[in-house]
Amino acid sequence: MLQAIGLTSTHRRNRPPAVDDLTFEARPGEVTALFGPPGAGKTTALRLMLGLERGQGVAYFRGRPLHRIANPPREVGVLLGDVPGHPARSVRGQLRMLCAVAGVPVSRADELIDAVGLDGLDDQRLGALSRGMDRRLGMAAALLGDPHTLVLDEPTAGLSTREANWLHGLLRAHAHHGGTVLYTTSDSRAAARTADHVVAMAAGRLVGDQDAATFARTRLRPRVAVRTPHAARLAAQLRREARAAHRSVEVVSEHGNGLYVYGSDCAQVGETAFRHGILLHRLADETGPAPTPASTLTPPNASTPPRAPAPPNTTALAHVTAPAHVTAPAHPLAAAVPGEGAPDRATTGRGIPAPTRTSAPDRGPAAAPAPTRTTTPPAARATPRHPAPRAGKRRRRRGRERSWAARRAPLRPLRYELRRLTGVPSTPITLGAAVLASVVLAVLMGRLGRTPVPAAVAAWPDLLPLPPAALGAGLVGAFSFGDEYRYPALPASLGATPRRIGLLLAKLAVTAATAVLLAVVVAVVDLEALRLVYGGRLIPVPGNWPTLCASWLALVVGCAWAGLLAAGVFRAAAAGLAAVLAVPVVIAPAVEEALLGPAVRSVAGLPARLRELAWPRWPAEGDRWVDGALRVMAQPVGAALALSLTVLLCAFLFTGVRRTARW
Repeated sequence: MLQAIGLTSTHRRNRPPAVDDLTFEARPGEVTALFGPPGAGKTTALRLMLGLERGQGVAYFRGRPLHRIANPPREVGVLLGDVPGHPARSVRGQLRMLCAVAGVPVSRADELIDAVGLDGLDDQRLGALSRGMDRRLGMAAALLGDPHTLVLDEPTAGLSTREANWLHGLLRAHAHHGGTVLYTTSDSRAAARTADHVVAMAAGRLVGDQDAATFARTRLRPRVAVRTPHAARLAAQLRREARAAHRSVEVVSEHGNGLYVYGSDCAQVGETAFRHGILLHRLADETGPAPTPASTLTPPNASTPPRAPAPPNTTALAHVTAPAHVTAPAHPLAAAVPGEGAPDRATTGRGIPAPTRTSAPDRGPAAAPAPTRTTTPPAARATPRHPAPRAGKRRRRRGRERSWAARRAPLRPLRYELRRLTGVPSTPITLGAAVLASVVLAVLMGRLGRTPVPAAVAAWPDLLPLPPAALGAGLVGAFSFGDEYRYPALPASLGATPRRIGLLLAKLAVTAATAVLLAVVVAVVDLEALRLVYGGRLIPVPGNWPTLCASWLALVVGCAWAGLLAAGVFRAAAAGLAAVLAVPVVIAPAVEEALLGPAVRSVAGLPARLRELAWPRWPAEGDRWVDGALRVMAQPVGAALALSLTVLLCAFLFTGVRRTARW
């Protein structure tokens, strides 16, 4: 059961809201179509239900608002527009990454690839998929968590008739097994043919709530579809002959060279065109929406009092409870076997098995019973234009609660980040380029002879602000957050956002591990290359190699984190790379001037004083490590990097809290 009560979008300047006091319900076991012309507010209504847009009203999914559902992907499957994701990611990689978001086993991705007909295309890149294959991938992503409710926005837009029939068969099978389906469409014929219930919208208001048979009887009429380069001339002749013969014929012009003729047939229209020498490109009988005057579909304007919608099934909203027959439904396409109540494979595509539930809580009313709720009539729910201050506070609090529903992080953030990092070719290309550039620079610097061994091993000449390894790690960190905003994949799972502490910690951990691996590989490869080219005796090992190694690892990891946090703050990978380059170019000179300037006091002996204050006491060998850390921090680049990381982390946390508060 899906119920939308009083959905109202935020008011726009000098324009009415896109959705105004919309109330309807989609019942389990039925396919509900949200019908309306383009611009009627259908997409905005779906976004309000899912908490992806600010507004008023509430939506209940089996008696619970979305922000009270612990695992939304297992309750609601969403397909809004095209499938988001990096165009270089494979189909299997995309679904496996979303499995970590929904908290389902990885095997679920392989099951759905075969079920939706993408077997053989599992290694295909997302950017190379056709429209039909993209829709199949979108349905697989929506079904990952075995949801009870499916919410789709124009799912058949741009599809061929065969693909559209397959998708409608999939939705019908989901409803046949007790699920709830809600999709938007601007095609009245498709709504009457494929839906059980039709909710009609116009200008953001509810104008009809009917079953499909009543909708087809009241909104659809036989008509003749005509396409001709002389549309205006043919329309004039048809109207003239209808008036002369006292027949009721109505001609509606379509964009381009099309006409719709109501009250006639193909024979009469064809004879009229033949008598007047008009060329016809198309002449066909069909069923379409009745030519209703605009006043019948347009809600009253803002100057008149709002008209409360009165759907035929208003009494169904009196008591809201989760139906008993959908307590713990199996997947709508699970074990599809013809002849045993399951849909035929020829109609639904393929049977989709339900995922294995290992640790997810029960989603049915047995685990969280839906309270009996009495719904007030729409007229009593009308929100005053100037509400009382206390009512305004309650409404803002509800808005903040719904905003948290749009800020969910992946259930398994570490697994998600690993699959996100390894699923695109930019990561190995960046790491490989950093290693190759380091080897070339190390060999060239070793040839000069005057270059210190640590600088040659790090491949850090004086001409470069940072070594290639640090730049590569910074670029990997910048892509970690930059791709989240450029190629968003988390909004596909009910508005999960990358601005979450759990996901931030996972990104920091994965980025640090990648940076450490890159630093170690670069150091080992450069050292072996120097020994291979110039001989091992000419490359001595410095005595302070532990301090040098710690400094090297801290530099590479710090650059990776700087790129990561800057890209998260400014929502662009270019900003992350700019922040990494700004450390040695802008910040380090200022820090060096502050550190090397005249000073009265020094920090000599700080490790010993810290050991005296510490409880329990650390061993005396710890002084050496603390002293090494202080030496690393005392370097201008190290201090500049630490300062940059502190500022970026505070900015990231501040902007995240501020954006949440604005909701």
